[in-house]
Amino acid sequence: MTTETREPPAPLDSGFRRNDDASARIGDASARNDDMSGGDDGVSARNDVASGGNGDSPVAGDAILSVRGLETQFFTDEGIVRAVDGVDFDVLPGTTMGIVGESGCGKSITAKSILQIVEAPGRIINGEISYNPRPETNSSTDLLSFDANSNEMRAIRGGEISMIFQEPMTSFSGLHTFGNQIDETLRLHTNLTKQERFDLGVDWLARVGIPNPTQRMHEYPFRFSGGQLQRAMIAMAMCTNPRVLIADEPTTALDVTTQAQILDLLQRMQEENDMAILFITHDLGVISEIADEVTVMYLGKVVETGPVFSFFDEPKHPYSKALLTSIPSMFTSSRERLPSISGSIPHPQNRPMGCAFHPRCQSFMEGTCDVREPELASVNEAQEVSCFLYEE
Repeated sequence: MTTETREPPAPLDSGFRRNDDASARIGDASARNDDMSGGDDGVSARNDVASGGNGDSPVAGDAILSVRGLETQFFTDEGIVRAVDGVDFDVLPGTTMGIVGESGCGKSITAKSILQIVEAPGRIINGEISYNPRPETNSSTDLLSFDANSNEMRAIRGGEISMIFQEPMTSFSGLHTFGNQIDETLRLHTNLTKQERFDLGVDWLARVGIPNPTQRMHEYPFRFSGGQLQRAMIAMAMCTNPRVLIADEPTTALDVTTQAQILDLLQRMQEENDMAILFITHDLGVISEIADEVTVMYLGKVVETGPVFSFFDEPKHPYSKALLTSIPSMFTSSRERLPSISGSIPHPQNRPMGCAFHPRCQSFMEGTCDVREPELASVNEAQEVSCFLYEE
């Protein structure tokens, strides 16, 4: 797998140059994977799990990022928590995959698993994460074949695949200025000079709507408001011109006007650079505006996936229907009580038997939903659902 030099949106005379050492390390990845496939039992086991799931996706060969059978568990004193339990999805170049679901369903852990930054005592125990920056060449690399601290993974993390974290307040170092922190990112993943890196940082702060960007480059994170930190995080993630952007609640701390500007920026960058986006949010309104495909998660599992228009027009899973019913509409009367999903997400260490959603499901079938666990299966040409209502 090799990387190619791409012109950035940043107006620098010298252009955007990726770090040659990083490109070389990534370029050796495919060959190293070929060697490992014959002798590494762990990689072979993950590949077997991935191929034994739902079958090959019709678009998997075209995907820049393909996740198969991903399992991430936390080994606590109280027991094992299955935070991500066999997740499958594909993200195509130039498209946006939206991941939705209630808090605690495993969205953020899925994103962190892709970059291998799951905190202890969490551990990825199974699955395959295929990264294919040039799908036309079919030169994919299993990211899980790399050690989390390897040079190959460090070159990909932040350079090829960037992430906007959910908590900007805790994502910056309080001991260094913002300029030092964005400079470190650019120094690791580009060959720009110090002055070019500073100019690019200023340009990106201006792009995300932070006033006095030159001055703010010399300030510490505590001088930024919550919304400004969120925008600074977006600037740091985008400055390396990534091929894949993982956005975990990127607009949560922003006002509506700034949110619209950021979404417009992401979409422009996507069109200009054919960038793929994995967009995680609770805001279904944002999903309807930016996403091409939607994956619905519940208690670590994918319960529905399909095109965004199918999700909003014809949701299949009872959980998807309940999520959409909970959204206020223009026809909602004043003081009218909004529908809500009964109950709450079960404790991860006290998962119900059978379908995890059955204690809250309005379509619960006794003797079926509480006994067996449904598999994700196609219900039409576009949608896949994990529910016994569609079992033949």
